[in-house]
Amino acid sequence: MPSKLIIDADPGIGDALAVAIALLDPEVDLLAVTATAGCVSGATASRNLQTVIELIDPDKWPRLGSSDAELPLPGGGLMPGYVDPAFLNGRTGLGDQFVPVAELHKPHEAIKLLIELVRQHPQEITLLTLGPLTNVQAAQELDPEFLSLLRELVCLGGSISVGGDATAAAEFNIFADPEAAQIVLKSPATKTLVPLDAAQQLVLNYDLFARLSDVGIGRAGKAVLEWLQFGLRASHEHLGREGFSLRETVALAAISQDRLVHTTSMAVDVETQVGLCRGVTVFDRRACRRWRDNIEVVDDVNTQGLLDYFCRMLRRIEF
Repeated sequence: MPSKLIIDADPGIGDALAVAIALLDPEVDLLAVTATAGCVSGATASRNLQTVIELIDPDKWPRLGSSDAELPLPGGGLMPGYVDPAFLNGRTGLGDQFVPVAELHKPHEAIKLLIELVRQHPQEITLLTLGPLTNVQAAQELDPEFLSLLRELVCLGGSISVGGDATAAAEFNIFADPEAAQIVLKSPATKTLVPLDAAQQLVLNYDLFARLSDVGIGRAGKAVLEWLQFGLRASHEHLGREGFSLRETVALAAISQDRLVHTTSMAVDVETQVGLCRGVTVFDRRACRRWRDNIEVVDDVNTQGLLDYFCRMLRRIEF
């Protein structure tokens, strides 16, 4: 039976690709997608999620949870070395692409939709977060049983030992709202963290992009190829890398293709003080630990298996 899934995201090219794959994966029952402010505003995230759904046009459409939140002030204020995600995702969040979508007459608020669905399906839903943990923390505050009613929470965020991407020390999703991240990651719930160390191992290079050209015949395929092309170009121009990181696909695969990832139990906390280390995920890795393990952490991935999964799902796009 396909896994019941909700994706909370701030698309962003990487998030959009992961949502598209979830819509195409027969092993996933995507009940809803909810928007959060992160690398784009809540309103843009809502629009981009709707764009992905309308482009893929799956047999069963997920419900859409909207947000009108403004962009978070990263980490409590701009810091030296902060990397603006707009450079990597473009002016619309989906490169420079603007796809007309139908106006929603009665949008559902993301946080309320999360609570409603988890209440309807207790212990059945996996929640995948691809952006800051603001919505999850807010849902837990409104409904103290929210996290305990999830089957599992899988979060893309943080790093173990590779440093950050928003700053030298902190990963963007944690850095954007470290207070929410600390509350959620330390909560007594079944949780898996997908940090930069593992997530950035999956990279789309130009050779693989060329081999994906056969998905570009229809409207949805052409849109996906444009996102990938923009991501490759932006990664080269702004990061000096000859490849586009598919971090969000790794996070999705931790649920739908869990045989392709390895996890280890760890103990994590989040630095919330303003300073150079704000937003850092701190792990107790001492030989004699003083902290109790509170989360599963993806620490290795089968990159070839994940690339095969990524390509296989994109080729399911109907022409």
